[in-house]
Amino acid sequence: MKKLLTYFTPILLAILILNSCDLDEYPQATASKIAIFESARGLELYTNSLYDMLPTPYDGVFMIDDNSDIVARNGVDTRIVPNALSPITSSGWSWTNLRNVNYFIENCEKSTVPEKENYLGIAYFFRAYFYFNMVKRFGDVPWIDRPIDVNDDEKLYAGRDNRFEVMEHVLEDLNKAIAMISDKSEPSRTKITKDVARAFKTRVCLYEASFRKYHTQYNQQGSANRWFEEVVKSANEIQGYSLVQGPNAYRELFIQKVPNPDEVILAVTLDANLQVFSSRNRRTISPTYGNRPSLTRRFINTYLMEDGTPFTSKAGYQTTPFIEEVNERDPRLGQTIRMGDYHRTENGVPVVAPPNLEQAYTGYQIIKGCYDERFPYDDESRNENAHLIFRYAEVLLNKAEALAELGTMTAADWTATIGAIRSRAGITGPTLSQLPTEADPYMVDFYQGKFTNPVLLEVLRERAIEMIMEGLRPDDLIRWKLGELFATAPMNGMYVPSLGDHDLNGDGIMDVCFYMGQRPASQANVFVDVTSTGVGRRVLSNGTSGEIIWNPGEREWLDKKYLYPIPEADLLKNPNLGQNPGW
Repeated sequence: MKKLLTYFTPILLAILILNSCDLDEYPQATASKIAIFESARGLELYTNSLYDMLPTPYDGVFMIDDNSDIVARNGVDTRIVPNALSPITSSGWSWTNLRNVNYFIENCEKSTVPEKENYLGIAYFFRAYFYFNMVKRFGDVPWIDRPIDVNDDEKLYAGRDNRFEVMEHVLEDLNKAIAMISDKSEPSRTKITKDVARAFKTRVCLYEASFRKYHTQYNQQGSANRWFEEVVKSANEIQGYSLVQGPNAYRELFIQKVPNPDEVILAVTLDANLQVFSSRNRRTISPTYGNRPSLTRRFINTYLMEDGTPFTSKAGYQTTPFIEEVNERDPRLGQTIRMGDYHRTENGVPVVAPPNLEQAYTGYQIIKGCYDERFPYDDESRNENAHLIFRYAEVLLNKAEALAELGTMTAADWTATIGAIRSRAGITGPTLSQLPTEADPYMVDFYQGKFTNPVLLEVLRERAIEMIMEGLRPDDLIRWKLGELFATAPMNGMYVPSLGDHDLNGDGIMDVCFYMGQRPASQANVFVDVTSTGVGRRVLSNGTSGEIIWNPGEREWLDKKYLYPIPEADLLKNPNLGQNPGW
């Protein structure tokens, strides 16, 4: 499709480019581009349109972990449901964003605007961002670094390029972005800066290093360390940030409207005046609107005690009821889920709010990133808290994992990364400064024996806890080649000593009644029928006692699911793309 542009303003150009659709529909502009490419304001307006590539705040990164091994949710993602994912149902083979970026790069390079390098750097960042997501999803993809003419059949109908070669281009683009972008950082934390590019580079390189190391069928293990080293190098270049301190600092990071510039590197801010909201409360807490996500007991067990010792080293931890198991734990636990003493408000009036098992299948009810006020947030998508994309804690975790994989972690490195994160959380003891020397058996089993290095295992423990509900967990399982955990990890919940009424916070009020058969007479607030198994049902692991076991539906993992299939419609347009293995 050819488009004749006889006149345009910067905004019109952005609209025209954003509205173009398929890989074989590149527009040919025949009019002057002075309005966009010969003014700093024009360049800024164009690159501002590229920010739409970031996760939307409405249903953003906080929903990604719903589809993982450590979150129980309503239903099963298409990727995991048997026979649900196929070339017919696959999606995401879209090239509009790449075309917009390449169009800008080609024309900006010819610009005489003195500030053009900054905007070129931003464009290179977004091209790297685009390709990283495409490679993660599809593996081999065509590398395209210029606008394609509608008559260029050779490029339009070419095959795909090797994913490892494409990732080398991604690294090149990120290095260009870091070199070209003029701002190191900026106070609002809403713009792409050098440090945003550096933080993203640590994420990209860690993913790629792990993928090369653990997906051994590609025979790329020998190149993994180079990518781990890039993680460390980029992390070390990020200066001037710190972990926000305070007894409730971890939770407050995620409920503030204005991102904290000490720790947040990039965020999307929301604005009621512009009717830009997030659905975080509604999708997390509502029993009817969202996935009703709650954490699994298998994961909750990984939270350390407050003194830094493993909870799972305590005798009888397997049968410890909720009211006892949450005592003296890593303070982040109480800033991530409802504890027995959790309070929220209803129209500003404080109310006691222990875990609500009508809203949380396992009982470990998530509060991270959710307002304490019920109205209107639980019932309407009205959240205004900033949507965090990158923060300094992740950079430290990425660096720590890379150092552990390289085998070069020192006590000083540990103290400055894992120790600093645990110290901010409120954990005490030698775990803040001493490298672990013995692997925790629970963590070895948690990762199915894949990792036995005690330092690496503790880094992975910390990564999952610190970053829960921030959208990294599914990618972590993929890069470690632990996809089977999507299907085999138990969807287990709190331990229930017996049927009948249970007080979850010690205030004398019965919060939940577990029963079999006929619903008993009880003053409990919530009733849970554990009579029968089946999809959408809960039972107790020992029948009349034990852990809650939630059945979201049948789950299946096949190794071909590490990559999505090329959608059938796109393959029909260009058979030279070929299909991913197994599809």
